[in-house]
Amino acid sequence: MAKIRITTLVSVPLQPLLPMFHRFNREHFDGALVRQGQPLTAVRWSDGRMSRTAGMYRRGSGVGDGRGSEIVLSKPVLGPLPQEATESTLCHEMIHAWVDLVQHSRESHGPLFRSRMRAINAAQDRFEVSVRHSYPVPQHPPRWLAVCPRCQRRTPCRRRSRHAACRACCTEHFAGRWNASCVLRYVEVER
Repeated sequence: MAKIRITTLVSVPLQPLLPMFHRFNREHFDGALVRQGQPLTAVRWSDGRMSRTAGMYRRGSGVGDGRGSEIVLSKPVLGPLPQEATESTLCHEMIHAWVDLVQHSRESHGPLFRSRMRAINAAQDRFEVSVRHSYPVPQHPPRWLAVCPRCQRRTPCRRRSRHAACRACCTEHFAGRWNASCVLRYVEVER
């Protein structure tokens, strides 16, 4: 089976995040996210693999250079967008860090988060912090084509799944039950 060639070109101009973090910490968090000049959480750009969300805050052992938490912003999503998108996303993730590290609460987008978000939005008009973003997420070409051995239907997919079967053939020939004769085989797409 012939491979399909798909190419992508990504150019990402990045701004340093730490100066922005310190400015927002002073302006919107009363300096609470820094102790002795050091952020309570690590702040970094993603390594390029984080492509379905603009940013994330996470915590756990071994995360964030031993600090136990980190804010990660997505190069692929935020790189091509205006600076306000980066600022909004960083501020959003800083609210998560503030709720966790300063307020000692385990809520996601609960009352503490929403209250701080409203206060930040009221205090400035450069960007708007929201619970969800609507930034365009880069579409990645499929890595695999799943091929049904019975009907030869080809379906693009990003990852392989063991024992996945063609739904149409299972429905048509086996009353909707999984059958080994319908298990998909995968063909890698040439990039």
